Amino acid sequence: MISKELLDILCCPETKADLVLDGETLVSTDKKTRRRYRIEDDIPVMLIDESEQLSMDDWKKIMKRHGKSVD
Repeated sequence: MISKELLDILCCPETKADLVLDGETLVSTDKKTRRRYRIEDDIPVMLIDESEQLSMDDWKKIMKRHGKSVD
């Protein structure tokens, strides 16, 4: 599990946007890129080439679940 301290210092490597912990993934709060990064053995895989770009609907659902703005 990712600690709050680590989550506070991690950011999206592409946009430097904040991340939210959503299950076993980290999701960028950047609306334009909507990147999701997986976590393997409690280690975030923060490689842009290995990230997933979420659909707008999926990204909005995750942001709303975490109390983040979708505008």
